[in-house]
Parts: sequence; C-alpha cells; structure tokens
Amino acid sequence: MHFTTRNFEILGKSVIPGETKTIELKIATLHTMTELKVPIIVSRSVYDGPTVLLTAGLHGDELTGIEILRQVIRRGINYPKCGTIICVPLVNVFGFVNQSRDFPDGRDLNRVFPGSQSGSLASRFAYRIMQDIVPLVDYIIDFHAGGRGRFNVPQIRIEPNNEELDALAEAFSTHFILYSNNIEGSFRAACDKLGKKYLLFEGGKALDINNDVIEEGLQGTIRFLDKLQMLNNNFTVKEPTREMVCIENSTWIRAQYSGLMQNFVHQGMFVKAGTQLGKITDPYGLVEEPILAPNDGYIICENEAAIVFQGDAVYHISTKLKNDQERITQEI
Repeated sequence: MHFTTRNFEILGKSVIPGETKTIELKIATLHTMTELKVPIIVSRSVYDGPTVLLTAGLHGDELTGIEILRQVIRRGINYPKCGTIICVPLVNVFGFVNQSRDFPDGRDLNRVFPGSQSGSLASRFAYRIMQDIVPLVDYIIDFHAGGRGRFNVPQIRIEPNNEELDALAEAFSTHFILYSNNIEGSFRAACDKLGKKYLLFEGGKALDINNDVIEEGLQGTIRFLDKLQMLNNNFTVKEPTREMVCIENSTWIRAQYSGLMQNFVHQGMFVKAGTQLGKITDPYGLVEEPILAPNDGYIICENEAAIVFQGDAVYHISTKLKNDQERITQEI
C-alpha cells in the first residue's frame, strides 16, 4: 500500500487522509422555508485505494437498507484500510418523512436518472447525485427492499455478461444472484453508462426492518470490502453458509382473482411445477382458487399481503438457472 497526501474533494469540501467527515447535500427548501439536506459520511484511509459508494433509502419506505448502512457506520465498517468509503444511508429524505416510496412531486426517484438541472424536483436531485458524487467513485452498492407486502429474499442484481460484476457479486455472496438488464431511468443504468461497477442488493419489504436481511447485507458488505482489500483489520470475514444460486431468468405469477390470500410456501424455497404455492378465497365460502407453480424454480419474492387484487404480483419464481446449475430442492 502507498500513503496518499491527496485531499478528497466532494461537494466543495475537502476530506484529508485519515479523516471522516459528514458533508450535507442541500436538495430543496420546503414550503415552510425549511432547508432539506442529505447527510453524506465520507471516510478516508491514509493509504491509496478505490472509492466505494454505499447508498440506501432511494425509495423512502425501504427501511432495511437504511438500517444496514446505519450499522455499517455505527460499527465502523466504513473506516477503510485503504481508499475512501462514502455512505449515504438515506437518499430520499422526503419519502422517509412521509413513509412513501416517491418524491413529493409524485415521481419515483429511481426512474428519473441521470436527471436534469432544470427538470422536476426529483430529476434535479438525481442530477446532483450524478454530477457531484457518482463521478468520484469506482464501485457502488445500492440497498433496496421489495414493495409493500412483497418480501424479497436477499439477492444481488447485476447485468449479465460482466465478469467483474460476477466476481464482486460472488464476493458479496447472498441467497441469489439475479441477472437482469438495466431499466432506463434507473440509478443503476445511469451509473453503468459512466462505467461504474454497481451491485443492487434487494432484501425484505417496504416499511419493515428484518434482522436476518440486515445481517445478510452487513456480512455481504464486509466480504465485498475484503475483496477490494479495503476492510479494516477490526473485522473478521465470515464465510457464507450457502452457495449462491445464479438465476438467469424469472417470471412473476399474478393473482387471477381478487380476495383473501394464504401462502403455503416460504421465500427461498425450491418448488416443483404444479406445487400449490397458496390460495385465494372470498369472504363467503364460494371461491377457493389455488395458485400453482408454473415451472420448477426458486421462490425469489412472496406477496405477504392478506388481501390481493386481480393482476397483483404474488410470487416471483426463477425459470432458468445459470449454466443449468444443479437445483437444490431443500429450502435455503
């Protein structure tokens, strides 16, 4: 490792080697004339190395990722052995205050990237992130959760056919790698266009804090930093307890009726085609409609809502594993 004397400049502030500093990004002035700011925690080593950005709360109601980064900071995982770690535990302060996914202008922040200097409020904020923060970093982990009622098994989502992303995802090591193409307007797509190495972590559901998912996110982050030789010596790397399942394709099973829903399977299970995953009933004893697995696959996400409507996504199931990876039929 080589010592560095170069200061790190972000948002007009300087962070010297060995320093941790909280820098505030002003995003708006409310109609009450109150300034709304996003705290950004920057930690530098005295040694040269990569720059990693850890973000959560892009959707303000996805609390588990926020808690993962809170613990990363609280435990000092963000103090790097080399390089720089930038933590933004709560990107969408508006949504967090309102317990909402969206910005106050009704837009999904994760569909307006790379943003515009003269666009909507969400678009302007996205523009600031892409102009002032992302160009400074080499690697990104963005923490997310499922929508309301929909519980995602811990998974890393990456673009296919990228060997470096494969290696980073395997280092993070959680239940599943899910290969999926970038969505236009997403933070992931905008970062990819700038050549940044980006992992999207999904786990849990909105407006919920799940300790098992938090532990998966924490241990994955530790392994990721260790892979980059950035993990400080205060932490021990725990080997993953399972082999990751690599999913090339998947599909959503949707409710054919509205009604009360009961689940018979658990997230992460491998099921055979024709397995009854759950059932939808009416309050009067007239309808009892089974939900069947359309193919062999892993249950990646499960809708835990007690009431569903026709067309609602109720199960996310894998349809193809990478390189015909052996299907393990026990629950993981």
